[in-house]
Amino acid sequence: MGPGGAGEDAPSPTWAPPPRLHWPRFRDVTPRQASGRPRPRPPPALGKGRLQQRRLWCRRQLGAVSCLAGGSSGSSGGSSPAMSVPPPATEAEAEAEPGDGAGAKPEEARARPSQGPGPPDPGYVLGLDVGSSVIRGHVYDRAARVLGSSSHQVEVIYPHDGWVEINPDVLWSQFIAVIKEAVQAAGIQMHQIVGLGISTQRATFITWNKKTGNHFHNFISWQDLRASELVKSWNNSILLKIVQNTCKVLHLFTRSKRLLGASLFSFTTQHVSLRLVWVLQNLTEVQKAVAEGNCCFGTIDTWLLYRLTKGSEYATDFSNASTTGIFDPYQMCWNGILTSLLSIPASLLPPVEDTSHNFGLVHEEILGAPIPIVALVADQQSAMFGECCFQRGDVKFTMGTGTFLDINTGTNPQQTVGGFYPLIGWKIGPEVVCLAEGNAADTGTAIKWAQALNLFTEADETEKMAESLQDSQGVYFVPSFSGLQAPLNDPCACASFMGLKSSTNRYHLVRAILESIAFRNKQLYEMMQKEIDIPITRIRADGGVCKNGFVMQMTSDLINEKIDRPVQVDMSCLGAASLAGLAVGFWTDKEELNKLRKSETVFEPQRKWKEYEPTMENWVKAVKRSMNWYNKL
Repeated sequence: MGPGGAGEDAPSPTWAPPPRLHWPRFRDVTPRQASGRPRPRPPPALGKGRLQQRRLWCRRQLGAVSCLAGGSSGSSGGSSPAMSVPPPATEAEAEAEPGDGAGAKPEEARARPSQGPGPPDPGYVLGLDVGSSVIRGHVYDRAARVLGSSSHQVEVIYPHDGWVEINPDVLWSQFIAVIKEAVQAAGIQMHQIVGLGISTQRATFITWNKKTGNHFHNFISWQDLRASELVKSWNNSILLKIVQNTCKVLHLFTRSKRLLGASLFSFTTQHVSLRLVWVLQNLTEVQKAVAEGNCCFGTIDTWLLYRLTKGSEYATDFSNASTTGIFDPYQMCWNGILTSLLSIPASLLPPVEDTSHNFGLVHEEILGAPIPIVALVADQQSAMFGECCFQRGDVKFTMGTGTFLDINTGTNPQQTVGGFYPLIGWKIGPEVVCLAEGNAADTGTAIKWAQALNLFTEADETEKMAESLQDSQGVYFVPSFSGLQAPLNDPCACASFMGLKSSTNRYHLVRAILESIAFRNKQLYEMMQKEIDIPITRIRADGGVCKNGFVMQMTSDLINEKIDRPVQVDMSCLGAASLAGLAVGFWTDKEELNKLRKSETVFEPQRKWKEYEPTMENWVKAVKRSMNWYNKL
């Protein structure tokens, strides 16, 4: 019997495309075309025995793909020697513990694919995160160890004041480079990747020509402020106030959470909605394409899926859709009333699928192997999944380009007055997990800006610089390059230093910046406690800025809670890989993922709030003086 049980003879030297795999954890569905496909039925609940059988089946299928992909020629046009493919897993091997081999050294793990006789290669999963600052890719083994990594800085464009864009052609070339470099660094072959999960920054969107695939404009970032006048106009409009008041009255009679959410709704520049309206109003080429039915719209996940499959797949997932501002998390569909109100054609919006789903295969010409795309997820929801915040009441701080505070609200969306907004965390079959989120836009942005001013050379230096001082000598920083979000909600606020003196030096400036990050964390946490009536079970942190011990300790002191920082802080990558791994049976369930998570440091409160209170009160004064700044010009 040949590898994968295909027959007695070895595969033909004439290459043939591998069969499309119908992964066992998914419904048996046909590939989605741009026109859409029928809604699949949710998968049945699986017992331990069936999970083991499906994992065994998955490995056998992977053996067949590996055999075909290792033939004498490939789609790239080059020749390669036939590969020896391990035999399919036995039933005993399928029951092996998920942590087997956890003590192996990285060098040994990387060598495993080319080793001789021994246990079959279970493959690897690839997690990718297209963030606001960096594109990262990590190859993971079954112990969730990183075997190979790559990263590229996102090249952000600022064509006008307040405009923030990304060139899609540059982003695409960087994205593909990260995949290839991460796989190469892991010392494995592309066909050994059994599942691909993609996490992306949210609410950054593009439109493109449906026939040619050519884009009409650059990606418009979630940080972009070009629609600020539209936001202000709509939020002050009589029409929106009528909608809000009508929903408020109806809520009194019906107690409908959906009506309550509608009564509290307001637009922000971070929503896709009014930035898309700006595009539809100002770009003639887009207007013409929409009129001809020849325009596609998508956030980064949708566009990458479209490119990876060469136009055969067009979709987004629930986590990404819920961050656009035009999705109804209560009805789990695009908000028809809102799109009609804003004159956004429903035909522009992509189909919405589960977060962990068979989105199709990467076209073989792109990477040389048909890798299954089995997870699309928004970056903060991905970080939540990677942190294993699976229970109601679990909280995580992600401190990257911005700070995002999320709480697991279970199966119910939660809307607040102060600015926490309801999101879909993830949808896997019948399971839907909701989050409530508040954010501060400028965290890593402020540190990167200070670095560009040569206040320090490396970001790692800032912790010691801040700790070398007793205080910031009365200097305060307002982190508002992109306005102020919850609970202040002022897109016209400016970034500023206040309290500067002739004795102020760069150490004081750096400490003031780090203190401002912790103060914004305090504001978000207090609002969450006030407006979301869910007991907090645990708090975890991730993102590049959480490596800063000064910020972490000060945040722990200010909120008077323990904060768990993991060994791996790139949680968006791990979350995407985890969702992909569950989809293909690489990992069994969430309990297995929980066991694989490792904590590095647990920060516990060391100082009382009273010690910080005078400093934070003065910082709040500085914030108030920075608000509505651009309205005064």
